[in-house]
Amino acid sequence: MVTAARATLVGRLGVRWLAVVVLGGVAGAVGTVLHRAYEPWGVAACLLLVLASAVLARAWLGLVGLLAYGIGWIVVVQALSLKGPGGDVLIPAGQGIGYVWLVGGMLMVAAGAFAPRGWFREVATGAAHAVALDPVLDPTAGPGA
Repeated sequence: MVTAARATLVGRLGVRWLAVVVLGGVAGAVGTVLHRAYEPWGVAACLLLVLASAVLARAWLGLVGLLAYGIGWIVVVQALSLKGPGGDVLIPAGQGIGYVWLVGGMLMVAAGAFAPRGWFREVATGAAHAVALDPVLDPTAGPGA
């Protein structure tokens, strides 16, 4: 028998997984459309978008979530690189900037995987402890408490 709390948890995780795959698809679609705008800054901005959203996906669901993000990204980018109904192509073969977008995007997803583990830890350190133990902010702390 499934409890309400477990069903809610499973539902939340399902929504997160779906959101991560959609995030990868949106980053792939935006980057594929805009990577040729304002050369070379357009492709640089699109690659930064992929890196930032890959780090977000890893922070939210870990490495397996990053894998789901990468699958969403690559499916959309590859679909948009095919010839359209009017014969137009968003990533023309033989242009270097298209290869920079394809390979660079995959490298940005890999960079998200190799980001330091400490970025994704939820442990309070440093200033957070100082604020929590400040007698002015917390009257229960300090010598007179």
